Amino acid sequence: MWRELLPHLPVFLAVARRGGFAAAANELDMSPSAVSHAIRVIEMRLGSPLFARTTRSVAMTEAGRRLNDSIAAAFQEIQAALEQVQSEQGQISGSLRLNVPTVALPMGLTSVITTLSRRHPQLVVEVTTDAALTDIVAAGFDAGIRLGEMIDKDMIAVRLTPPFKAVMVAAPDYLAARGEPARVADLSQHNCIGYRLLSSGAVYAWDLRDAGQEVSVRVSGSTLVTDPLYAKELALAGVGIAYLFEPLARGEMRDGKLRSVLPESAIDEPGLFLYFPRRAADAPKLRVFIDVAREVLRTELMCQ
Repeated sequence: MWRELLPHLPVFLAVARRGGFAAAANELDMSPSAVSHAIRVIEMRLGSPLFARTTRSVAMTEAGRRLNDSIAAAFQEIQAALEQVQSEQGQISGSLRLNVPTVALPMGLTSVITTLSRRHPQLVVEVTTDAALTDIVAAGFDAGIRLGEMIDKDMIAVRLTPPFKAVMVAAPDYLAARGEPARVADLSQHNCIGYRLLSSGAVYAWDLRDAGQEVSVRVSGSTLVTDPLYAKELALAGVGIAYLFEPLARGEMRDGKLRSVLPESAIDEPGLFLYFPRRAADAPKLRVFIDVAREVLRTELMCQ
């Protein structure tokens, strides 16, 4: 039985990982009908349905979850072993799936991927932008990028950026029209561009420093966003005050397009880290990503 099923098991894992037949077909460069056929073969041979299908969704059955839990790690080890052999011949290939917040893209990640693609053209880096604190292991990602304080203790974390500040900024035209807040309490009189958290649905309270103490301040305004890059765009348009990681606004602040608001209230953030499960630590594709990231980001930091 195993010889008949073995070619189809990677298809099952892709459907489980992607949560659907069409998405798995796209990942594997197969037709949806071929994916469906592979799943039917496994289900017929095992005598149990692996997915509950409706016209709108696909969900694993209990048998499907058990099978996925039993074989996913084994197939990852096989893939890692094959990549290791290739790396010993100087070839880094395969797919590196990263779960990344949008703020990381302009903070060096684009430069890292550009250099990586030139040096290792056979390595495919797939970047999924996500601010919802996804479980990267359950979702089938090789690694993720987050603030250091948001990484689970059982993960390996590698620093990508130095610490930076979370700052408040606004366009000069906005401040000329509305005046500059003199203290944290004055934010209640301003149009603050808020954040809706995708992970919980709550509105984010800004972490600030007030009279030497860290405080969480609930702000209000005419606009809520989920993307800090769009918050910056709105601030540039004069909509209101945005709360951003300082590297995201550094160029605009240098050019005078944005001005710092209450700079003494800015808190320190630990910086961005690449994180991944311990079993993936020796994967050649992760090692080359880390090496290139350290080199590129160190160069960019020296040029600032």
